[in-house]
Amino acid sequence: MRQTLKSLAAVLALSALLAPAAQARDTVLHIKLSDVLEMPDAKGKLDGDVKFYLAGAKTPKVLKELGSDTTNQKTNGVGKSDEFGCKWAILSGLIALEKKAKQNGANAVVDIVSYYKKNEVKNPETIECHAGSIIIGAALKGTYAKVAE
Repeated sequence: MRQTLKSLAAVLALSALLAPAAQARDTVLHIKLSDVLEMPDAKGKLDGDVKFYLAGAKTPKVLKELGSDTTNQKTNGVGKSDEFGCKWAILSGLIALEKKAKQNGANAVVDIVSYYKKNEVKNPETIECHAGSIIIGAALKGTYAKVAE
């Protein structure tokens, strides 16, 4: 029993030392929205009725704003490249935004910004994504809108 407790204590001590190192990786990637929309999975999961416009990008005339929202999507990064995992997390966010846009009667989500840990990052072409040792995540914030077609 005493040997088992010593072994358990040694494992816990080692785990405590390794845990910060395992959690420490936070690689920031900037993924083009157009690359996400061109993914075969995007073509099957987004129907095209709702358009997406990043903050600073050329946007059709906004006729009416219909609320705003955020999404914070994560994916398991094990066995995936950081880039693929980021694209998948961003696509998941776009799917959620599209669903809510339709519920709100919107045909677009405009002024989309990266919103990871509530830190706004505006870029007219890319979305910020964070890849850790195990989890990859991207957060988006946007405004639902009816835009001129």
